[in-house]
Amino acid sequence: MRLIPSRLALAVSALAVAAVPSLALAYNQAPMLANNKALPPVDQRLPEKPLVIKPLERVGQYGGLLRTAMRSNNDHNAILRLVGNQSLVRWARDGFNSVEPNLAESWQISPDASEYTFHLRKGAKWSDGSPFTADDVLFAMNDVVYNKQFLTNAPADFVVQDKPAAVTKVDEYTVKFKFAGPFLSFLEKLATPVDQYPTLYQKKYCSQFTPKYNPHVSDLIAKEKVKDWGALMRLKCGDIEVPTRWGNPEKPVMDPWVIKEPYSGAANKVVLERNPYFWQVDTAGNQLPYIDKVQFQLISEVETILLAAINGQLDFQIRHISGIQNRPVLSENQAKGGYKLITSSGINANQVGMWLNHSTKNEKLRKLIRNHEFREALSIGIDRKEINDIVFLGQAYPWQSGPQKTSKFYNEKLGTQYLGYDPAKANAILDKMGLKKGSDGWRQYPDGGRVSLAVIVMISNPSHLDSMELVRKQWQKIGVELVINSSERSLFYDRASSNSYDISCDVFSGGLDPTFNPRPWLSFHPQESRMSLEWTKYYLSNGKQGEKPSPSMEKRLALYDKWQVAKTQAEADGLFKQILQEAADEFEVIGVVGPAPNTGVRNAHLFNVPANMPDGWTWPTPGPSLPQQWTFIR
Repeated sequence: MRLIPSRLALAVSALAVAAVPSLALAYNQAPMLANNKALPPVDQRLPEKPLVIKPLERVGQYGGLLRTAMRSNNDHNAILRLVGNQSLVRWARDGFNSVEPNLAESWQISPDASEYTFHLRKGAKWSDGSPFTADDVLFAMNDVVYNKQFLTNAPADFVVQDKPAAVTKVDEYTVKFKFAGPFLSFLEKLATPVDQYPTLYQKKYCSQFTPKYNPHVSDLIAKEKVKDWGALMRLKCGDIEVPTRWGNPEKPVMDPWVIKEPYSGAANKVVLERNPYFWQVDTAGNQLPYIDKVQFQLISEVETILLAAINGQLDFQIRHISGIQNRPVLSENQAKGGYKLITSSGINANQVGMWLNHSTKNEKLRKLIRNHEFREALSIGIDRKEINDIVFLGQAYPWQSGPQKTSKFYNEKLGTQYLGYDPAKANAILDKMGLKKGSDGWRQYPDGGRVSLAVIVMISNPSHLDSMELVRKQWQKIGVELVINSSERSLFYDRASSNSYDISCDVFSGGLDPTFNPRPWLSFHPQESRMSLEWTKYYLSNGKQGEKPSPSMEKRLALYDKWQVAKTQAEADGLFKQILQEAADEFEVIGVVGPAPNTGVRNAHLFNVPANMPDGWTWPTPGPSLPQQWTFIR
């Protein structure tokens, strides 16, 4: 898979992007490091050209503990979002407007966008003081990521035309990624959290867990009681989205803070402490981060996280309390809790998406779901104004699955068709289809049996549960039964992967980042394209598994294949717009409301935190806002 940028205008003829110039500064360090005799002077711990970060509001003060919360069950990405944003490049602080230098201080792109040459920040060091060099990038990619004993398939964003990028060393601080064809959006992909592999593994430390560099690795495998060196590597050095990434204090990192109290099954908190070798400074020459320590309190219940925020026990929190329904109580308690409200703007297309399963195991229902008129009737049988007023306090808006209006890929039909509430028309459509109502008011199949759909919903998202409860009552008026199956996240995904659902309630991605997350319109993602994961299997296996997609989906996937190897931005954009138009004509999934503003809190004495920031995964809130320049000023 290869994704095309939505906003970045890349000139692909020998493009060179210069790093922000380092200022001629006398460097300063945090007081907590001043008495550490084992550390070299601060100027020897920094690169030759540190990345200079301009504080959002003011030059900060050193010190303090940042308190935040994560859930007890499999919520490790909360750490990644706040701490682990140190890739070769990074998103601009204000969103998807540009990609900026990070550990790569500059780069060049070949005229056909198939070759990227990165110049690393000379003198940057890992948290143990060892240099970060091209050898680390080559080890991470060639010895770990591309090794089938670690990953069966190379990550899609490093692959073009079924071939992984060739990663080579030009010199000690220069690396080259050469693809089999054009890859217009590689820089944007590197800015997302899932593509941080080039900077994730230090060769000096992590090579001891591979048979290539350690002939006695089997001894370590036996000692740790894991099945192979790939499992050993994940245990000791982690992976992008696994808990063990935050479970080993010995692993060197490039992050602003390093693990001191690790994440584990028995932990009730995770504590990170400043990295004395962190490679960024502010405009006054102060080594970042300002804050000494970050503490993630592990809390099992979302309601308890909300209560902790209200009571002023958290210095920053968006995750798990962001729902619009929490805004009134958070607003009322600002003075009591000593915090201020912040807003995060959702980047999804729809906050409450209803993924109709076109491959449901219920054969009679499957025929109905594949009927365009039936889908239209279900959609106009939803009173979105009622749902918006009750669940989202009137702050959302009726919407289907299309990109938001500010996107260059906005498609009016895909966003606005079949939104009006018209139960009379819905009833007429269903009558015409021969789905007559029985004496109990429920519609019946022509050969008998109630028309009933089961929707899977995550308990952790109360707005989804509340919305589905209202849809259940609204559909009762048109004679269609909706059965709500609520569960924890793990069971939700188990049901999805086993094709045990008629509808999956979840967000529709792609509101502001449609080319990154085209899941509502393409059956290509093995977990998230829930209009039919069976179609996805067919596509990913070249027809060897799953079920052949509908003609419309086949057409879109063919366009998607062409889009992935487009040679120009204009060609790529044209193909993607065709995909969206075809999805609009087919109308496979049903949206309820577009994203309402999300709410978070920050300590009233915590500064340099944006009052409004994107809320998403490709822009992994709050990481690109640069928490290393957050500061307590009292």
